[in-house]
Amino acid sequence: MISIKKYNKSDKESWDQFVESSKNATFLFKRDFMDYHSHKYDDFSLMIYKDTKLIGLFPCNIDENIIHSHQGLTYGGIIVDNELKFAHFFQIFYNILKYFFESGYIKILIKQIPKIYNSGFNDEIDYFSFVSDGKLYRKDIISVIDLQKKFKISNDRIQGYKRGLRNKLKFLEVDKLDDFWKKILIPTLSSKHSVSPVHTLKEISLLKNNFKRNIRQFNVYHNDKIVAGTTIFQTKNVIHVQYIGSDLNKNHLGSIDFLFYNLITDTFSEFNFFDFGTSNESNGKKINSGLLYWKEGYGARTHTQDFYEILTSNFNTLNDLFINPK
Repeated sequence: MISIKKYNKSDKESWDQFVESSKNATFLFKRDFMDYHSHKYDDFSLMIYKDTKLIGLFPCNIDENIIHSHQGLTYGGIIVDNELKFAHFFQIFYNILKYFFESGYIKILIKQIPKIYNSGFNDEIDYFSFVSDGKLYRKDIISVIDLQKKFKISNDRIQGYKRGLRNKLKFLEVDKLDDFWKKILIPTLSSKHSVSPVHTLKEISLLKNNFKRNIRQFNVYHNDKIVAGTTIFQTKNVIHVQYIGSDLNKNHLGSIDFLFYNLITDTFSEFNFFDFGTSNESNGKKINSGLLYWKEGYGARTHTQDFYEILTSNFNTLNDLFINPK
């Protein structure tokens, strides 16, 4: 018997414990991360039970009559544990569609968790989207280094690192994000792209305080002045580059290459994957070639992230999915 319950604050402990034990969740699905921007999104996250046992989570928010999983997160989907078999995963998916259809919502938009973040096989949503006539409405590329296989760093990137050595740059992990946000990231994004960071300094500082082992800040200094930095989101299998920034002297000093050479070849060399994130623009239809070239210079190669649109009414198409042998 499958039942669905809308998450409320009293469920925080149960929710977070399930995230810890799941095969396809990261700290982004912990409630202290999701709820920092609860004022921006109308959270409608679901908890799915088989009888009285929690077997799945669906982090999502509503926007008019559309369900998003989740607009405030880099990726989403249905969170399950390693023991869940296909038939029960199907029941979760079917009942989520039916639940939202009966609640008056037209469609669900799911931005899948890239496979490198999973601790077990997790292709069920791709299949369920197919059999429920879902639409692949967007597909991004992300540039990833497989740190446990042989990869080649280009001469351009090595030369940049060596410039950093000649300029006596210093590479440090720091606890405070103030210097990077105020002196590098905000000015850089404003001057180059006329945008601000997704997270304010107050927000990212709160998140870092709540997730000290997962959110890490690395800066590069020249003559004791910050010249570059990156904010890293660290998960079990993957190091993800959340923010990068430098001053105008990055090519002369080699600051960015100095920073990432140290991170990739030393600091995080024992991890499975190093994820530079996407180089896409225009909802996946365009690629920033210069950015992609730089990432591939470190040996990163292309992985993809899929985005699905599924009509809730299509739960009806799934009634005859299983064939019972005679």
